[in-house]
This record gives sequence, structure tokens and C-alpha cells, in this order.
Amino acid sequence: MATVATPAGSSLLDKKMKKGPGLLGGIIFGVILLGGLAYCGFNIVHDMGHVTIVSVWPYFLLAVALLIALGFEFVNGFHDTANAVATVIYTHTLEPHVAVVWSGVWNLIGVLTSSGAVAYAVITLLPVELILQVSSGAGFAMVFALLIAAILWNLSTWWLGLPASSSHTMVGSIIGVGIANQLMAGNNGTAGVDWDQVTKVFRVLLISPVVGFVLAWLLMLLTKKLVKYPELFTAPKGEEPPPFIIRALLVLTCTGVSFGHGSNDGQKGMGLIMLILIGTVPTAYALNHTMGEQDVLNFVAVSQQAQGVVNSHVDQNAIMGDPRADVTEFIKTKQFTPTTMIALRELIGDISHEVGLYKELKAVPPKDQQNVRNDMYVASAAIAIMHKSHKPTLTADEDKILVNYEKNLDKATKFIPLWVKVAVALALGMGTMIGWKRIVVTVGEKIGKDHLTYAQGASAELVAMATIIAADNFGMPVSTTHVLSSGIAGTMVANGSGLQWSTLRSIAMAWVFTLPAAALLSGGLFWLFRQFAS
Repeated sequence: MATVATPAGSSLLDKKMKKGPGLLGGIIFGVILLGGLAYCGFNIVHDMGHVTIVSVWPYFLLAVALLIALGFEFVNGFHDTANAVATVIYTHTLEPHVAVVWSGVWNLIGVLTSSGAVAYAVITLLPVELILQVSSGAGFAMVFALLIAAILWNLSTWWLGLPASSSHTMVGSIIGVGIANQLMAGNNGTAGVDWDQVTKVFRVLLISPVVGFVLAWLLMLLTKKLVKYPELFTAPKGEEPPPFIIRALLVLTCTGVSFGHGSNDGQKGMGLIMLILIGTVPTAYALNHTMGEQDVLNFVAVSQQAQGVVNSHVDQNAIMGDPRADVTEFIKTKQFTPTTMIALRELIGDISHEVGLYKELKAVPPKDQQNVRNDMYVASAAIAIMHKSHKPTLTADEDKILVNYEKNLDKATKFIPLWVKVAVALALGMGTMIGWKRIVVTVGEKIGKDHLTYAQGASAELVAMATIIAADNFGMPVSTTHVLSSGIAGTMVANGSGLQWSTLRSIAMAWVFTLPAAALLSGGLFWLFRQFAS
């Protein structure tokens, strides 16, 4: 790699940028952008077609909140997607503008094929009372605070050219809102955060850079020992592209990282967008309207099985209370009491009765859609906690029945319309198009002292691709930025190249300060917004 001490405007990237964007690439992206916007607009109009407009205020909030949520994904494109194109640009495999368009297309495909598991893994970090009250002033204050805080921090690190993690930033913002919410309620500040889930997510964010470094280092050493193809281990000469086989390999790894980034990072804003839609237009988005008559019949049958299992564990001395309130208290405190099972039994029965009255979820009356959705969310969260804590003790068959019931609940509430995925993909792609250069220069020129060889670029991206896709399959958010940056550093060590420690220290400092800075920003903004929203 080129050293960091290059005069302004004389970097390799600056020289390559003299070539304008290709006409064909611009046309392709323009067609995709216009087609995507038209598709999103058509579906929003269709979804809203059965909604009775009482006041324009909720729709104004919807527009502003969606703009901010997509703004977060736009800035996310500045950071993480830029990492995917750094190696193909600095090995002369693809010209910058071609690489950015290619990466943007595969980000879009990754987003469209994503499962949604990561989206709702992020949502579970939020305080349950704010999720249930997402249509209230507190709910909107939560969404606005954490999104604006994440955008501000991501923009700050991007301006400095530091590859920072959008995943890390989002987790910090959520922690800040959770703690601020409890402090404002006069309770212990840590009670508003699901620390078990935060620890699980943070562990992945902490381990993934180490995994990226070690695996890329090992893969590079293994490749040097087993692959007898000298051209693979050479650095680019001038602006000459690599041999065809190497070029194909690097395009493949760039494609894989872009696809993996879309399927994982693209989901982080999806869950928040769904909260926004549920809060502003519950009639259209609180329940999964694609669940038809057969799905409802199956749901009622599964509910009866689950109610039977729960009933067999009810303490006969338990006192009946408000089912949703009692189950919600269990979710917040994780304290299993005799009241828990009787409340869950009644909640399951209420949900089954409410849904069973109608042949399709979209037939549930508008005034009841939000309540049914909240009951389902609470029941699902409670069963998930019982499963982890093994309280009460269930047989294998009982556990299977409750897990199946939980899946049916999640199918009804944890869904993401295709137009939301398209909107997020477009925001990511546009962000990449506009803000990619700063991060690409850091990754391509300021991590190592020597030029990136073809083998190093391929090794780092293969590891990043595999790590991100594996995390997506487990429903866990992971940082594309840190996995790829640490992977490049690992290949530099394996190749005996020097590292630019000033850059690595800056990246490490950004990693250390991201969580507390994002938490302070979001907590402060949440407090400020709550002064104006009840």
C-alpha cells in the first residue's frame, strides 16, 4: 500500500478519480433508483388505501421519521459499503465508479434477500415499554433520538476518514435511550436495558474484528504455502489490472462482501422503520396482512396447544391480574413468579380468541390491530425468556410446542414488507455513491506500509464475506468495517509488511469511544425530545 505521507491530491485514488463515471453504470443505477422509488411509492399508496385519515399530523411524523431512518442507512453506506470496494480499486481490478455501482447493486440484492432476523435482534435491545408505546410521544422520542445520534456519530467519524461501525453506533444509541428512559422514570438506570441481549450483541461486535484479523492472517499464510501462483502474491504494477483469474477472484470477493453487508447491515434500519410504521399507521402495519385464512386456522390450533402446555404449569394458588401487564413485568424484571404462568395462559387465550374471530389478520378491526400486535409481542418475548432461563422446567415435547407457538407469533408481528427492503437498499446505494471516498482511502492506503497484493485483498474479503454471512444466518449484527479493516491488517502481518500504527490507533480509539459517545448523544436527545412529547 502507499504510505500515509502523500501530498494532498496525489494519492492513487485521486489519480484514478480523474476518469469520469461510466455512462452505462450511471444509466443502470438511474433505472434502478427510479424503479425502486416508483415501487415504494406504489406500495405505500396501496397500504394506505384502507386507512381512514383523521389527522395529517401522524403522516407528517411518518414522513419525517422515515426520512431520518433512511438517512441513517444513507450514512451507513458512507462507511461500511465503502470497505467492500477498497480492495478491487487498489488492485486495479475495477475502476472506482464501476466498483461503486457494482457494490451498490449487490448491496441491494443482499438487502432484498435478507431474513429480517438481524432487524428484530436490534429491536429486542429496546425497553419493552417503549416498544409497546411506540405510537406515543415517548415512542417517537426514542426513535428520533437513537437515529439522529447514530447519524451524527457516523458523520463525525466519516469526516475524519475513520472506519467506524454502524452496528456499534446503533447499539450505543439504544443503550443511551434505555438508560435515559429509566433515569427519567426515577428507577435504576440499568433497568431499561436488556443487558443479556446487549451483552450477546456486543460480544459479537467485540469478537468479530479479532476473528477477522486471525482468520485473514491464517488464510494468507495457508495460501502462501499451498498456492503456487506467483502472480497472486505480487502488488499491482502501475495501473495495470491483474491477470483474468485473479481479477475474477477479487470481483467475486467484492461481490460477496457487498451482498453480505446488505443482508446484515441493511437490516439495522429496517426494524426501526417497522416501529415507525407501526406507531404511525398501525392499521396497515401492526400485523402481517399476508397471513390468510389457512394461516389463522393454523395459528388458533397452535395457540390451543401452547395454552395447554402453559396451563399444566399454572400454580393453583396464583392470583389473576391484568394478563398483559403481568407478562410485561416478567419481561422487564426477568423474575418468574406464580402469577407469570396464569397471566401467560390468559394472554394466549385472549390472542387466540381475538384472531380466531376473523379469517385473516387484515380483517382484525383497525382499533384492535395495535392491541393484538402488542399482546403477541409480549407473549413471544416472555416465551423466549422462559426458554433461555429454563423456568419453568419443560419437557422436550412441551418446549417444542412453545417454540412453534413463538414462531407463529413472530410471523404475525416480525415481518418486513418488500418495499421497506427496497427503500433501505436504495438509501445504502446512494450513500455509497456519494460518501465512499474517505473510507476507501483509509482502508486502501493507511493501514499498511506496503501496497496491497492480490492475495491480501482476496484473503481479507473472503474472511469478511464468510464472517458477515455467518452472522446474518445467526441473526446477529456484525461490523463490516471492523472485520474487513482487521482482516487487511492480518494479511499485512502474515506478509511481513509494516502496519501504520497511527491509523490503527485512530480506528481503535473510534471503536472504544463509539459506544459511550453514541449512548450520551442518544440519551441527551431522548431527554430533550421528551420535554416536548408526552
